[in-house]
Amino acid sequence: QVQLDESGGGLVQAGDSLRLSCAASGRTFSAYAMGWFRQAPGKEREFVAAINWGGSIYYADSVQGRFTISRDNAKNTVYLQMNGLKPEDTAVYYCAARQGPTATTSSRYPYWGQGTQVTVSS
Repeated sequence: QVQLDESGGGLVQAGDSLRLSCAASGRTFSAYAMGWFRQAPGKEREFVAAINWGGSIYYADSVQGRFTISRDNAKNTVYLQMNGLKPEDTAVYYCAARQGPTATTSSRYPYWGQGTQVTVSS
C-alpha cells in the first residue's frame, strides 16, 4: 500500500514553468514505478510521463522535450518539471504508482493521488 500526495499546481501564463511534486508514503517507494497523468475537463485521463525504479523514462509525445520526470528515492518523491507550458496543458495532474515495470495505461496503476490543478492562460 502506498499513499500519494501531489503539490505544486497553480495558475501560470503560457511559456511559464511549474514543478509538480508527489510525495509517497511507505518504505518501498524505490520499488514502485511512478507515473504522471492528466485529465482536462470533458476529456479522458491521459498519460504524461513515467519512471521506473531503475530510472527508465517514458513521455507522451505531447510533452516530450518540455516536461521532465525525475525521482528522489531518498525523499520518496517524484517530480514533474514542466517548461514551456501551453494552454492545452491545462488539466488536473495526477501522480500514480504501481509495483513492477512502468506503464502508460492508467488502469494499470492501482495507487493514485488526489490531483493538483494546473491552469495555463494564453
